[in-house]
Amino acid sequence: MKVINAMKTVSLMQQKILAVLLIGTAWLVAIPAASAMEFEEGVHFERLSVPVQTADDSRVEVVEAFSYACIHCKTFDPAVEAWHTAQGSGVDFQRMPAIFNQTWAIFAQAYYTAEVLGVTAQVHEPIFKAIHEQGKDLRDPAAMAILFETYAGVSREDFDQVYSSFGVRSKMQQAQAHGRAYGLTGTPSMIVDGLFRTDGQMAGSNAMMLEVVDFLVAKQAEARGIDLPPPETPEAMGDVSGGGR
Repeated sequence: MKVINAMKTVSLMQQKILAVLLIGTAWLVAIPAASAMEFEEGVHFERLSVPVQTADDSRVEVVEAFSYACIHCKTFDPAVEAWHTAQGSGVDFQRMPAIFNQTWAIFAQAYYTAEVLGVTAQVHEPIFKAIHEQGKDLRDPAAMAILFETYAGVSREDFDQVYSSFGVRSKMQQAQAHGRAYGLTGTPSMIVDGLFRTDGQMAGSNAMMLEVVDFLVAKQAEARGIDLPPPETPEAMGDVSGGGR
């Protein structure tokens, strides 16, 4: 009787081992299928009705349309920055503030002020945090000027001069024109090579949006004969789900 029980035990163990091996094999087989997945036009991304001229014909352009007023853009920003840092010289990444209303226009004005002053890296994240974590009202230029001075050492005089300058107003007008050409309806959105637009809703999530962008960048680089070195492996991106306007 003990021998029979022992044989049954061995048989059960063998069945369990076989099941584990089968599951493991199925998982390994599924990996190539997932990695070979292609994204569909009209589903995961859209083609612009009219192509938009890019800034540098020698590279594949990627534009992130965002706003400091958008909490989803704040959540997405670390992932975008990690993605940007990992790209090689074949990708020309740019941020473009979307302008849907007066508040968004004010924050676009602040972004281009930082760009002209050369302090975007110093104030970009602090602006997001001041608005969404500290509850500060940065629609007041005086409050924004204090932030620029605190984080980038920009004097109030220099800030005011650039903030109200013709150059900054021109950049805002260009951003509005590009926003219309891109067919923007929300943020964050990403435009690849002036031809394709995707967002979190189309891609399935903001994290997946970057995968769609990688797919489109590779597609455009191959089509245009651009040498595209493989991107470096970025650090963990954290939670970048969601989307919005």
